Amino acid sequence: MERRQSTARRVNPRRPYVISARGLKRIILGAEEGSRDLLLSHHAAARKQLRTTQPFERHMLVLVHADRGMLDEHARQAIAAAALLADGATGVVVAVLGGTTADLGECGADAVFNLPQLDALRFCPEQALALAQALIARYRPAHIFVPDRGADGDLGRRLAARTGRTVATDVVELDADGACRLVPGGRFARCALPQIVLLARHAADADLPFIGHGVVEEGGVPETLQPGVRDLGLETSSPDQIGLEEADFILSGGNGMRDMDTFGALAKALGAATGASRVAVDDGRFPRAKQIGATGKTVQASAYLALGISGAVQHLQGIKDCRHVIAVNLDDSAPIVKRANLTLVEDAQALMGALLRQVEAARAAASA
Repeated sequence: MERRQSTARRVNPRRPYVISARGLKRIILGAEEGSRDLLLSHHAAARKQLRTTQPFERHMLVLVHADRGMLDEHARQAIAAAALLADGATGVVVAVLGGTTADLGECGADAVFNLPQLDALRFCPEQALALAQALIARYRPAHIFVPDRGADGDLGRRLAARTGRTVATDVVELDADGACRLVPGGRFARCALPQIVLLARHAADADLPFIGHGVVEEGGVPETLQPGVRDLGLETSSPDQIGLEEADFILSGGNGMRDMDTFGALAKALGAATGASRVAVDDGRFPRAKQIGATGKTVQASAYLALGISGAVQHLQGIKDCRHVIAVNLDDSAPIVKRANLTLVEDAQALMGALLRQVEAARAAASA
């Protein structure tokens, strides 16, 4: 069997997803704010106590994928779920496919295995299964926790089929006695806590009142052949050929962005999909399919560059799942500033022109 992939700038389902209320960073006229909030956040984490100091007699295992060295909120919630259900004699072992430099002790992990050779750019299901089975043989976990999405969900299902362990998918609620999932018709189905738990988003709160040991363990990946599987790599395609819901990088224009020619040239140079606020759509500058917000598309890009968008509540609803929001606006009190991870108080037209020149200069230098 051959597998083909696309390198259109789609959202990676394993991509990291981190939004912190204290992580706001704003740049206004050369000043930088937010460092005090970040410092307070680090101090708060330092005050947390270890979940347990007892020797481990049992273990929980968590399997997650990382992207670009980071874990998203869904992955952190899976680790937190294991930590919340573990008693004082139970350790939480986390295997990170793709590897991470983050301190997973804050998520409740006691032991961390980083596997950078199994990153998001490779399709290697047999190697991932061999890794999981090796860790199962070593730790004999009572339960295995996996985020139910993308490659993580695929790995959890393959593991259940290969090992014959009990499994529950799309689990929205769980405790030490059982797991609960939503079924068609708005009803809930409940069962005893299975050996493999595939967690829906928000099934657990990743903000824990304790920390884990967070010890990074050394461990190799068993060399396993890929029978019947040949990874053909990635293929590029135009960002406009994919839906905004899948776009990983979005350049979005609002009422304060009027230079459509430069906007289009910048989007092409950056390889970004294009979106717009409702005001920009209503006045005819963008087609309705480009509208982002509660009455348009809900997006989850890794990077969302908002040009001249004030940020009405409907628009903010549409970008709530974006990882990094960069706002360019002349009004430093615009609602989008509170949501943005980085705010530039600047005219959108001036910034687009300057950024386009920088991108073109960088490409010329690279090709020289």
